[in-house]
Amino acid sequence: MDPSSPVFLLIIAFGAILVIWLFLYFIPVGLWFTALFAKVKVTIGELFGMRIRKVPPSVIVNSLITATKAGLQLTTNELETHYLAGGNVPNVIRALISADKANINLSFKQATAIDLAGRDVFEAVQISVNPKVINTPNVAAVAADGIQLVAKARVTVRANIAQLVGGAGEDTILARVGEGIVTSIGSADTHKSVLENPDKISKLVLQRGLDAGTAFEILSIDIADIDVGTNIGAKLQIDQASADLKVAEAKAEERRAMAVALEQEMKAKNVEMRAKVVEAEAEVPKALAEAFRSGQLGVMDYYRMENIKSDTSMRDSIAKSDSEGSDSKGKGDKK
Repeated sequence: MDPSSPVFLLIIAFGAILVIWLFLYFIPVGLWFTALFAKVKVTIGELFGMRIRKVPPSVIVNSLITATKAGLQLTTNELETHYLAGGNVPNVIRALISADKANINLSFKQATAIDLAGRDVFEAVQISVNPKVINTPNVAAVAADGIQLVAKARVTVRANIAQLVGGAGEDTILARVGEGIVTSIGSADTHKSVLENPDKISKLVLQRGLDAGTAFEILSIDIADIDVGTNIGAKLQIDQASADLKVAEAKAEERRAMAVALEQEMKAKNVEMRAKVVEAEAEVPKALAEAFRSGQLGVMDYYRMENIKSDTSMRDSIAKSDSEGSDSKGKGDKK
């Protein structure tokens, strides 16, 4: 190909542009000049190595410039290691600067460990400098007199930098404070004493050391609101009385059923005895016929027996009539 031809010159120009682009991509000269004028020692080889290791040079160099200007002694190797481990380098740098200005003892190793543990280290430093207020949900508890109280507290906490790795979070604080409130109200003799001095709850809860093993230090616990709920003691007594009533009704129904069964049994026995009487009476004519046939009973004897039965029946009817008349006369006299 003719070196003076336009196509050749175009290829040369395209190749030169490609080489310059690759050079500027792998070696960000502008970033190197920025670090140089900021008096941060970063070599072109380190920038090239960051590109090879797929680490954004701008994140590392800008974070290093910020740290150096704030008086922190860090190296590109430390920042690269934390980035490759999955950490948030700019957030760690901001946290270290804030901790240094607030005279909080926070090393780079601690900050990276907190960041890699999944906690926001910068937010932790802010909470350590400016304590955070956590509002608890409504906590219901019952005093010794059976009256329910519903309390709500505000917990002021400060981040414990030393316990951020492995320490429990806000949920544990809220659970422990709620448990302490329930215990404090439950130990009160009456609900009135709690309403008169709600600060007793705060003092008792603070004495329990609820922040042990957590990532926070409890500064104060304030009862924001406390209301009277339902009378749990009376409700339990009513429920117990209802249960006792149902038991008594069940026992009474059982006794009634047994009485009805006994009555039916006695009626059956009465019918049975009447049947035996009828059966016995049926034997009388047979006995009379047998007496006639054997000659032990004559006709006149039979008539005399019938006359005696008739006389007895007449006397019974007369006695019954006299008895009913006397009863009617007595009732008339009373009227």
